[in-house]
Amino acid sequence: MLGSRAVLPLLLLLLLPPGTAQGRAVPESSNPAWARCQQLSQKLCTLAWSAHPPMGHVDLPREEGDDETTNDVPHIQCEDGCDPQGLRDNSESCLQRIHQGLVFYEKLLDSDIFTGESSLLPEGPVNQLHSSLLGLRQLLQPKGHPWETEQTPSLSPSQPWQRPLLRLKILRSLKAFVAVAARVFAHGAATLSP
Repeated sequence: MLGSRAVLPLLLLLLLPPGTAQGRAVPESSNPAWARCQQLSQKLCTLAWSAHPPMGHVDLPREEGDDETTNDVPHIQCEDGCDPQGLRDNSESCLQRIHQGLVFYEKLLDSDIFTGESSLLPEGPVNQLHSSLLGLRQLLQPKGHPWETEQTPSLSPSQPWQRPLLRLKILRSLKAFVAVAARVFAHGAATLSP
């Protein structure tokens, strides 16, 4: 897994001016609606921040053998092709990685970790977050050939006393994931839209 230093160059590459990409990422028939993806990903960022429980500053412990539910969370990495050149050459790899991450987090939000959470009410932030994840995931799913999901959370039933910490860890990693995804879609909307 790459650290924050490896993600920084990817984020800096996404800041390139819009005129730097000249080609199409993939054939237009499979090209996502970049502007719509950008809107949904920005909404996801906002919802992820609002779903985060107000607990003040909490240092999460890092332990060997930490809970498997949050250890293998998806990250958008340099080799996923989400940098401007990768998006220009072939955005499918990047979009597939983002799709896999959305499926992963959707399953976590459906798990018992979030059961009984007051924010899960129909108008609550976690339910809205779940709906937006589903909307973006469906928008990214190419018509005709569904993507396989390689990375799924290995969910074992959680104890009620574990759930607040697990929620915090999941929402924290989800915020980081959707922040990078939103940068990818902002770049795609600015440079790859028709």
